[in-house]
Amino acid sequence: MSTVSTSLGDSAIMLRRNLKHTLRNPTTVFNAVLFPIVMMFMFVKVLGGGFDVGVNYIDYATPGLLVMAIKYGLGATATAVNDDMTKGIINRLKVMDVSRGAVLTGHVVVTMLRCLVACTAIIGVAFAMGFRPAANALDWLGVIGLVLLLSFAVSWLTVALGLAAKTVESAGMATVPLIMLPFLSTAFVPADTMGTGVRQFVEYQPFTPIIETLRGLFEGNPSSGDAIVALAWCVGIAVLGYVWAVSTFKKRA
Repeated sequence: MSTVSTSLGDSAIMLRRNLKHTLRNPTTVFNAVLFPIVMMFMFVKVLGGGFDVGVNYIDYATPGLLVMAIKYGLGATATAVNDDMTKGIINRLKVMDVSRGAVLTGHVVVTMLRCLVACTAIIGVAFAMGFRPAANALDWLGVIGLVLLLSFAVSWLTVALGLAAKTVESAGMATVPLIMLPFLSTAFVPADTMGTGVRQFVEYQPFTPIIETLRGLFEGNPSSGDAIVALAWCVGIAVLGYVWAVSTFKKRA
């Protein structure tokens, strides 16, 4: 059997293992899928009337809520990765001659699947609440592609954070900045409504161009400038996460 086919088979096994762990943990499912929907109801139905964004608030908020949905399942990935490293699971897999790359790939793929389920749920609820995008088929492909790329990037970064943490508890806490950054973006209000200092941070942090690109795609009028910056951030985060994760895994395993 070739090395490639063996690695793919091992990755499929690790993916199935991680999926079972996810389904058996109701908290993980709630944080990844249901909590973003709760956030949508809170911002759109409770707080949305207080924001003057010039358009229907559900149309404005949905891109940011998509990014939030991607982030809320990351803590479970970081703790699961760290748990594998600290409880001797990796040593057992080494004895079984399981591909080391499959261990990390399994965590990345299951995280991406959780993100896609959460984003699908957000889009469905958004339509039920009055979301009416002007996007055509090509724009929707752009939305899907950017969501996949962002999910891939933050999944690798989360795996790296989980590997670098010393304990399971610190692994979960390491993802908090990733979860909080979308709040300090244009997810819920435009940057020009914010005070000096905060506005500049919001304009130059990584998730603002990603959200603005999604917003432009939904409006059927994406900005090439925002799109280039968004893609650059996603690729940069993915490369950083991958290199960091692989090097840390080699040292610890």
